[in-house]
Amino acid sequence: MIISQTPLRMSFVGGGSDLPEFYRQYGGAVLSTAIDRYVYVSVNRKFDGGIRLAYSRTEEVERLDQIEHRLFRAVFEMLGVDGGVEVTTTADIPSRGTGLGSSSTFTVGLLQAASAYLGRYVSSEALARMACEVELERCGEPIGKQDQYAAAFGGLNLIEFQPDDSVKVSPVIMPPSTRQKLEDELLVFYTGGGRSASEILKVQRDAMREEQGAQDALKRMVELAFHLRDELAAGNLDSFGEILRENWALKKSLAAGISNPAIEGWHDAAISAGASGGKLLGAGAGGFLMFHAPLDRHEAIERAVGLRRVRMRFEPLGSRIILYNPTE
Repeated sequence: MIISQTPLRMSFVGGGSDLPEFYRQYGGAVLSTAIDRYVYVSVNRKFDGGIRLAYSRTEEVERLDQIEHRLFRAVFEMLGVDGGVEVTTTADIPSRGTGLGSSSTFTVGLLQAASAYLGRYVSSEALARMACEVELERCGEPIGKQDQYAAAFGGLNLIEFQPDDSVKVSPVIMPPSTRQKLEDELLVFYTGGGRSASEILKVQRDAMREEQGAQDALKRMVELAFHLRDELAAGNLDSFGEILRENWALKKSLAAGISNPAIEGWHDAAISAGASGGKLLGAGAGGFLMFHAPLDRHEAIERAVGLRRVRMRFEPLGSRIILYNPTE
């Protein structure tokens, strides 16, 4: 039995600049953190030589080409897993439309567990790169590259996407007291399931190709990622909410469907109750809303928003094997 544990993530600023259509021209940057909510993938040898997959549904097949789940099939083809295996996945957070990068987290976790099952060590950088190949190239998903790197590396990072497709992951170095204060002052609320990120990102990708305004907005969001990195490094949280608010306004300008009247209502209620800034996590249309506010405003914000609050902490570690008990 092999079990991997892979963290989900919260993205603060720069989301969307990790799409190849943008960063290959201008370079992109995202500031995000892994969180203490996880996807678990267990891999075990199957006695009869077939393949059994248990996720939101169950598949039991004899050959790789019979697998319906595209990510499973692509990972097994990449690694050369040809049968005799049973895989089960579980997650701390609903897996669709939550804005926490669950699809890429699953892909990274599956690559981690399946590689260990085959007796192979894979570095964080290789895990992220392989997950990008699976999702963007083999499965043709219209998504970016931030989630794979956040899940593989863990921690609070500035992730830079270079025009040559290389990726640089730099931990945000800041005073421990600032990190603790930032964790304490964040509020996260669950709005309910959202649309598939792929649907929204397709619209955003098309707008990026055709509209100068979308490109300009993303360029400014990249600037904000570096600006926030510098503010945190200086131990300054005074501008955190303002940066979130500007990033959220820019994000909404990228494509229709990122926000809706319900989301705007919750957001405005939180701001009126004392939040310094906020944003919807992920591509848009649902999932989790995040706000920054002084601790003495949290109770009022919870009452004003009226949604279920989910407490999340930063996770310093990326995808890892938490149980390794191989069998012959």
